[in-house]
Amino acid sequence: MKIDLHTHSNVSDGTEPPAGVAAAAAAAGLDAFALTDHDSTAGWTEAASAAADLGLTFVPGMEISCRSAEGISVHVLSYLHDPDDAGLLEEVERSRDARMTRAERMVDRLAEDFPISWQRVAEHVSPGATVGRPHIADALVAAGVVEDRSEAFKQILTAHSPYFISHYAPEATAAVALVRAAGGVPVFAHPVASSRGRVVSEHTFTEMIDAGLLGLEVDHRDNPEEGRAWLRRLAARHDLLMTGSSDYHGAGKLNRLGECLTSEETLDRIEELGTGSRVIRP
Repeated sequence: MKIDLHTHSNVSDGTEPPAGVAAAAAAAGLDAFALTDHDSTAGWTEAASAAADLGLTFVPGMEISCRSAEGISVHVLSYLHDPDDAGLLEEVERSRDARMTRAERMVDRLAEDFPISWQRVAEHVSPGATVGRPHIADALVAAGVVEDRSEAFKQILTAHSPYFISHYAPEATAAVALVRAAGGVPVFAHPVASSRGRVVSEHTFTEMIDAGLLGLEVDHRDNPEEGRAWLRRLAARHDLLMTGSSDYHGAGKLNRLGECLTSEETLDRIEELGTGSRVIRP
């Protein structure tokens, strides 16, 4: 089986609706995919229905934006958790609310120097979607300030930019514990992606494992080869799952579906461990 366990729809910062992600997965020759929108499960029903029509296996998931005790951004993928779990819901809703306020403040700053407004940003956000920097980037592209999202993030929306504003995010170990309590399988997303910024220390990995982390996203285009080798050693030492994924965002990123894959054995193990929801097979 060809399995890709990290994709985004326009429910968060992808450019295609959940059904469109399913169609793209089928066109890419995948047998199974997970929808892992940021801090949201709103796309699960649509994606699952489209996957069934296309003969694909669907894995319900979510990507949780977190922060380590060191103050470094951390993303945790959650598979097969209960989407109605009160503890996890409260935390992701708090993060979404904080991201909305942060986005509005960033747009206010940007508007002093660029032809951008909240209304123009809103034009790039699907109903009910979690607003984030990618949507601001889309507005900057539409205004002719930059050519694409990548340029916007490198030149204007970087964490070192004067326009950048941080937002609330749960501590990574707390997020891992919440996912486990919700019956989910927590996997550390692109954990050594140094091109994205600072990478957490080995101590943070240990703390997350102690909190219940079950896997590492090893094969991801943003993890350098030497980092992947280190992750494989760490996974072997702690008996962690190892996944591979594209982190597909439609036209929002260069990442292509199926460029990194997860083994069928790993998906079977995720299915055994997850108790909050289920893998939906055709």
